[in-house]
Amino acid sequence: MKRRYLQILPFILFFFTASMVFGREYIIYSIAQDVPMGIENEQINKNFYVNMGEKQGLSEGSVLDVYRVISRLDTYETKKRYNHRVKIGELEVLHTEENSAITGIKLFGPRNSKTYFEVPGLMIGDHVGVKVD
Repeated sequence: MKRRYLQILPFILFFFTASMVFGREYIIYSIAQDVPMGIENEQINKNFYVNMGEKQGLSEGSVLDVYRVISRLDTYETKKRYNHRVKIGELEVLHTEENSAITGIKLFGPRNSKTYFEVPGLMIGDHVGVKVD
């Protein structure tokens, strides 16, 4: 019986320490926007909610880089899937809580204006990280 516990113990230890070793993915988890009223040249405001906050070092005015992961399969040669992490914009923190923040768009658009995105805007699931200059 003791031997069985000794065999299981390494797996249990790995399970509990793995979450501390691997970095957490921070994403846009919700978007709220004004309701369009059909007025000409109307500016629709949007708030983006991210799953990082004061606990991760954010404060009002912090800037976050936003990345989209574009995944494509090489169907011809290697049959391998490639993930491209492309910066698509920046968010500015408007309000923070312990583990979440409300942000607004500071900058949208990739460095190369010829890059094509299937969704031409920030969306739920886009990755975020603190901007480092």
